[in-house]
Amino acid sequence: MLDANLKTQLKAYLQNVSRPIEIVASLDDGEKSRELQSLLEEIASLSDRIAVIEKHSDDERKPSFSIGEPGKDAGIRFAGIPMGHEFTSLVLALLQVGGHPVKLDDAVIEQIRNLDGDYEFETYISLSCQNCPEVVQALNVMSIINPRIRQVTIDGALFQDEVEAREIMAVPTVYMNGELFGQGRTGVKEILAKLDSNAGARAAKELETKPVFDVLIVGGGPAGAAAAIYAARKGIATGVVAERFGGQVLDTLAIENFVSVQETEGPKFATALEQHVKRYDVDIMDVQRADALIPGRINEVRLANGAVLKAKTIVLATGARWREINVPGEREYRNHGVAYCPHCDGPLFKGKRVAVIGGGNSGVEAAIDLAGIASAVTLIEFGAELRADAVLQKKLRSLANVTIVTQAATQEITGDGKKVDGLVYKDLRSGETKRIDLEGVFVQIGLVPNTEWLKGTVELSRHGEIVVDAKGATSVPGVFAAGDVTTVPFKQIVIAVGEGAKASLAAFDHLIRSSVDEEEMQIKEVVS
Repeated sequence: MLDANLKTQLKAYLQNVSRPIEIVASLDDGEKSRELQSLLEEIASLSDRIAVIEKHSDDERKPSFSIGEPGKDAGIRFAGIPMGHEFTSLVLALLQVGGHPVKLDDAVIEQIRNLDGDYEFETYISLSCQNCPEVVQALNVMSIINPRIRQVTIDGALFQDEVEAREIMAVPTVYMNGELFGQGRTGVKEILAKLDSNAGARAAKELETKPVFDVLIVGGGPAGAAAAIYAARKGIATGVVAERFGGQVLDTLAIENFVSVQETEGPKFATALEQHVKRYDVDIMDVQRADALIPGRINEVRLANGAVLKAKTIVLATGARWREINVPGEREYRNHGVAYCPHCDGPLFKGKRVAVIGGGNSGVEAAIDLAGIASAVTLIEFGAELRADAVLQKKLRSLANVTIVTQAATQEITGDGKKVDGLVYKDLRSGETKRIDLEGVFVQIGLVPNTEWLKGTVELSRHGEIVVDAKGATSVPGVFAAGDVTTVPFKQIVIAVGEGAKASLAAFDHLIRSSVDEEEMQIKEVVS
């Protein structure tokens, strides 16, 4: 299953294994079990520290396998064949079980080790989901640190019976001790915050001790990262507070238009951003959501946990999120048929009927991807024409199982109380109301800025974007903004990076001029 190049790379990685690893496989006579057996044998052939044992038991999913040390209970299990985006999760599990150090702060490791309880996690993923590996890798490493934590990663496309029984229609979906624990991308710190009831209070207390920053960046996406780098290089006290480092980029599959980087994936790009920022003296405070901005001579940012951070200047880079269509049924059936990421959740709709709302590039690309998975795809566009690039439209129209409906206004997403069963739209030509029977709806109509917490403090456009001038300055002195959250047109990563750098330089210029003004005032006071 592994090509020669991948084998060579994996063999080099496995040289970092310092202690024996035992892979225990639970297989049956099916084709997938044979594929998994072949994969595990190939892996074992690359290191004399890895042994594969086949176990005939009805207690485990088939095909599946555990990774652990000989003679010890294994806390990591994969149900399925972890290729695609999950191959990295497999390699990391092998390395970490084999003694390679985990890359977590000592305080976080100690917090995991001190968790009081027994936790059985089941994480449902799809191999095409770029958000799933972070959750899988977080829970895997936690199980290595704390033997009372056990984690099984389940390929939803392979174990469809479980997916349907639990009515899972979005990945990643995590169960803990048999109960729904969470959905969507999440990391170690977010999981700890849910498991450790005192974590929030401890974090707030620690944050309250932070000194006054020269520049505080709110947001950890491309704009925020660029602002942090440019500020830190000036030698001033720089902090970044973010709900999740990487922002919207984490939900982007392919990036092919960032100048000098021919092709990469969103999560990889986000990791590179964070690593670049960490090269400098920047105080990164992640898993923290800003709740209010309090302007003043020293600006304050109040966080959701009650802590208050202070800074002489602020750069707002909170980005944007998927725009909702705001019709009945959308929120009620989110993650139960209503989805926003076709790459992540598409495999769960194999052989089913779905609709894509939106005729721009994102919507048409989603419809093309889903056409290879779903039995039927209906693309719904409000306007008279699709807005996507011509090459994408040509590809879409060549697909036999795609229906394009233009001049259609979505009225409602219907369901049976548990999951989506249809969509109602108004034909704008005839005025007639029509219904489509389906199992999934993918919303792809653009982005909305994350500015609700700023209303009443900085000037916002009618679309909720922060109004900025040519230097990224907002209506509040000393407060700047950059990226998708602003009125700057064309929401592109490369533009966000440039705007973040510009806002940071403008903040530095503001600091210099403010210090000069203060000195002049002090001199006048002395003279007078």
